[in-house]
Amino acid sequence: MTISPCISICRTDPVTGYCYGCGRSSEDKIKWKNPNTTKEWKENNLKTIRARMTGWQLESFNESYEHKLKNGTSLFKKVNQK
Repeated sequence: MTISPCISICRTDPVTGYCYGCGRSSEDKIKWKNPNTTKEWKENNLKTIRARMTGWQLESFNESYEHKLKNGTSLFKKVNQK
């Protein structure tokens, strides 16, 4: 199973249409929720969204997504639950 790249920072950039947190477009988000979407598509989409990000955004995404993979929740969501 491929874990969703959502890191609980859900705000869309009005210029690009990509989420500030995970870098996905609205279409990407819909496809991730579709039970028929393949693991291969999801893995390729993870590469695509990482390529959309640079600098602090990419660093923040990588840190939170790795935390989510290891602990089941994004770093941002964990911090806000305290």
